[in-house]
Amino acid sequence: MIPLRIDAAAVEPVGVSELRAYLRFDSDDGGAEDALLQALITAVRASLEIETRRILVPGRYRIALAAWPPEGVLPLPLSPLVALVRAELADGRGGVAELDAGLVRLGPDPVEAPSLRVDPAVPDPAGRTILIEVAAGFGGDGPPLPEPLRLAILRLAAARYEHRGDEPDAARTDAADLAAPFRRMRL
Repeated sequence: MIPLRIDAAAVEPVGVSELRAYLRFDSDDGGAEDALLQALITAVRASLEIETRRILVPGRYRIALAAWPPEGVLPLPLSPLVALVRAELADGRGGVAELDAGLVRLGPDPVEAPSLRVDPAVPDPAGRTILIEVAAGFGGDGPPLPEPLRLAILRLAAARYEHRGDEPDAARTDAADLAAPFRRMRL
């Protein structure tokens, strides 16, 4: 099961203006470096998502399953899990049957152990595909981005700007240290 992102976030957790202020840029430079700064913010956010195994921007994800989990618990690699948008059964001819509310619901800990709980009364897929759509990520309807992670984005993006290929990434340790308390561990 690989969740597919179907709705991208329109806004990064740190804006170009915040990074410009952090770098102490002159406001009258005409924004000549804004495209580069935006690319650095996006790249740093993506690398911190990998480091922490958390989603730092809100988005919607689709999961397709052939069968329900036998124990009724479907662990998801999407933290923080914000909402179940819909659960459906789709046949091969394009027909879709939406499942009743409450048959699939969020697990008890959507941040540290994101999962879905499946009621035993859920219908058997009987050859149909189970489609589940969830909302996940910090910001938007989810919890706010923790300040240490926002600061890690700023520091790492600033370091990448200042040392564009000149030397090893000395700020990597600093950003990793800020992100470490938020990292989800695998068992």
